[in-house]
Amino acid sequence: MDNGDIEGGGSEDEFHTKQSGRQYRPVVAHDPAVLEMSSTPPGSSSQAKTNANSDRLNDNENGSEREHRLELFGFDSLVNILGLKSMTGEQVAAPSSPRRDGEDASFTLDRDRPRPNDLKLGTMMGVFVPCLQNILGIIYYIRIVGMAGIGESLVLVAFCGLCTFLTGISLSAIATNGAMKGGGPYYLIGRALGPEIGVSIGLCFFLGNAVAGALYVLGAVETFLNAVPAAGIFREAVTTFNGTEVAHPIQSPSSHDLQIYGIVVTIVICFIVFGGVKMINRVAPAFLIPVLFSLFCIFIGIFLAKKDYPADGITGLSMESLKENWSSDYQLTNNAGIPDPEGKVYWNFNALVGLFFPAVTGIMAGSNRSASLKDTQRSIPIGTLAATLATTALYLVSVLFFGAVATRDTLLTDRLLTATIAWPFPAIIYVGIILSTLGAALQSMTGAPRLLAAIANDEILPVLNYFKVADGHEPHIATLFTAFICVGCVVIGNLDLITPTVTMFYLLCYAGVNLSCFLLDLLDAPSWRPRWKIHHWSLSLLGASLCIGKAGDWGDGFKSAYFQLALRSLRSLGANQVHPKNWYPIPLVFCRPWGKLPENVPCHPKLADFANCMKKKGRGMSIFVSILDGDYHEHAEDAKAACKQLSTYIDYKCCEGVAEIVVAPNMSEGFRGIVQTMGLGNLKPNIVVMRYPEIWRRENLKEIPATFVGIINDCIVANKAVVIVKGLDEWPNEYQMQYGTIDLYWIVRDGGLMLLLSQLLRTKKSFENCKIQVFCIAEEDSDAEELKADVKKFLYDLRMQAEVIVISMKSWDVQIEGGSQQDEWSESFTPAQQRIAGYLAEMKRSAQGDGNNLMADGKPVVVNEQQVEKFLYTTLKLNSTILRYSRMAAVVLVSLPPPPAHHPAYFYMEYMDLLVENVPRLLIVRGYRRDVVTLFTRDKILSRLI
Repeated sequence: MDNGDIEGGGSEDEFHTKQSGRQYRPVVAHDPAVLEMSSTPPGSSSQAKTNANSDRLNDNENGSEREHRLELFGFDSLVNILGLKSMTGEQVAAPSSPRRDGEDASFTLDRDRPRPNDLKLGTMMGVFVPCLQNILGIIYYIRIVGMAGIGESLVLVAFCGLCTFLTGISLSAIATNGAMKGGGPYYLIGRALGPEIGVSIGLCFFLGNAVAGALYVLGAVETFLNAVPAAGIFREAVTTFNGTEVAHPIQSPSSHDLQIYGIVVTIVICFIVFGGVKMINRVAPAFLIPVLFSLFCIFIGIFLAKKDYPADGITGLSMESLKENWSSDYQLTNNAGIPDPEGKVYWNFNALVGLFFPAVTGIMAGSNRSASLKDTQRSIPIGTLAATLATTALYLVSVLFFGAVATRDTLLTDRLLTATIAWPFPAIIYVGIILSTLGAALQSMTGAPRLLAAIANDEILPVLNYFKVADGHEPHIATLFTAFICVGCVVIGNLDLITPTVTMFYLLCYAGVNLSCFLLDLLDAPSWRPRWKIHHWSLSLLGASLCIGKAGDWGDGFKSAYFQLALRSLRSLGANQVHPKNWYPIPLVFCRPWGKLPENVPCHPKLADFANCMKKKGRGMSIFVSILDGDYHEHAEDAKAACKQLSTYIDYKCCEGVAEIVVAPNMSEGFRGIVQTMGLGNLKPNIVVMRYPEIWRRENLKEIPATFVGIINDCIVANKAVVIVKGLDEWPNEYQMQYGTIDLYWIVRDGGLMLLLSQLLRTKKSFENCKIQVFCIAEEDSDAEELKADVKKFLYDLRMQAEVIVISMKSWDVQIEGGSQQDEWSESFTPAQQRIAGYLAEMKRSAQGDGNNLMADGKPVVVNEQQVEKFLYTTLKLNSTILRYSRMAAVVLVSLPPPPAHHPAYFYMEYMDLLVENVPRLLIVRGYRRDVVTLFTRDKILSRLI
């Protein structure tokens, strides 16, 4: 095995490949691998075209004709990175099957990577700081302590904090389940629950952000007018408290002042937002640092406060004040928020939830800017949850401290008690609150337009097409529209009237995020592989319940529509192609083994165990089929009895599935009928599972090669994936724990099926202790380091934990020049050559009476003896590589080579025997022309890559 060496190295920093200098050899229409696999008969018109293309190829590679090292596996080799590009969302034309004559096999492959966005933010500036600014961006509503008391205020803050924390966990799980594009929560919800629900909730969240911007602007203006009363144009003062005249009038900003200043501030913020994310990123620290300093001054002031210092009604930290303010005292208030028996606003716990909840929102600020993050899967969970925990803890401590430092009357009347009590003087807090609210307004005005633009770019609502923007451009029109809504809410001029509206919008969006995670956890599709592991469907359901509240009782009338709903769902599945996110394996298990079973066992016991291994947590449908040879009219009753027996056996094996028995003249005809008609719409089976025919040579069953090759060809034509199990008798059941590794020899583009199967195996108890190793088979002159970095980055984005190993394969020409190296494999290689030569001689003798046309399996064949030797070498080389690196593996997965056209089935069985020889447990996998894994939860580009 000197010809195969592992190329090591490759750090995480090497994920981004260079723009130039890539040494991967792209496959073009005139590639020899394409030409040889087409195997067109000599003298045909396509052969002339082949020769012309071969002549053009001679001009490349220093004038010498290059040949694909792994030509048996077709022209879609992994080394060309076509599979990686298609599954990462790049527009690469899917290759045509090399099995069809006259089909254009050309495709374009851009060798240059798209340049990443120049501006990419990390966890701190991209998520934590925006979330912290939005959460802290509301004025301290100390009045909740005066109304609800310390006890209920702690419950209220804990309730609101728990709601946002559970939503943050759900958000983290969804955000780490693939690459998340712009649009934040809309992108998450829309891709999880569908575009209709996504747009509805996305628009609500957009409105919530826009209205919240007005809330923060009014908070900043109100603080400014309280700090500088002389700046007010229309001055107002409250002279009564609970119907009693007060000695000193309580100053209150006029609603007209709030409107005028609010409009001006909104316009200024709009201009800042027009500067783009880069400008906002520079401005954000200037807003946050004074806020954090003001918080420090507030808590210093609390500890320094004494009785009637620094103002009347301040008691200092006192146990008496703590006891007096512990219970609730809900009252009526006027429009200025001052208690008044004749006031029109009555406060209770529910009303205070609506008032306070905007103080804990802002957890979506980071996800709103997902398109600007370096690593969404890392930054969103850490930044969001850290900001949520930090601010919730801060609020809880504040409730205790402020409840113990002032009288209840002071808590109810002094809306800026934080500034009154701060050390060394209130001006610091005024500045901090103003900058805090302006920073939050800036974040809202930044996120809302991008959310609206993301909804518009999906072209679901034509009325929103005006807000569409190209990638990398700022949503200026959406920003103006957001500013218009913000100005409209600022005109209201009352914080207490705006906050319940903001609460409603946010709760609806948070409920959508929690329900999305709940459904994804409950359904547990194969594509649901979030990197964030600290989540559970029960937490998401609890979070949704906290957001929604009491559910309505709608009765059972909806059940009458289930039938119509099922019909519509089936029609929808039949009309649309299944997206990789929603792809489920539906195995068609070929029960008839290549051998005999006891009469009372209609299916190999291990096939049922393996079918369960292909389904996550055993969920999903399997179709078990068997074929009875003979005439249908004669064996119809036998088929019914056999179907009942097979169904009973499936239930006994605890496998979710259905049984089908087909009567046909022979196995080939029966399978061809099954693969065309079985299933309904997109509920048709997509993977054919069968046992490898290990007995064909031992029992000299000459009909098996033609049947086996015919089944594989039928699957390729019907676009079905194929999984062939070698060593089925040794396949473990669910109680037999396996150790070691699951080794993948990833050679060709298979839509990610082999990767997905390895992940599904690891969800089973028997394989949960195994680690995955991905062996990438590359050509000898490929850049192994670049290939390894590409694959590692690709697996990281797919949330798949695996070790990547690149193995270089040397060419057949180098092998035959090696001389003594060939002796290493002579024990297997030479007998295979001799058997093929004997079979070829027999064909030639049979063809003597029929001119020069060689016939095998009833079809004409074209044999290139040198090509046959190359195929034998390729499979033997792979077998030796597997035995060298995976001898202790729990299971090995390797790409299934398609049967070469115009080659005898006997030749193909010889190739396969060399590939599987001495490997105890092997899965031979061939995907189909669809991706089954994707970086994104749903993406329009991928839907066109078929």
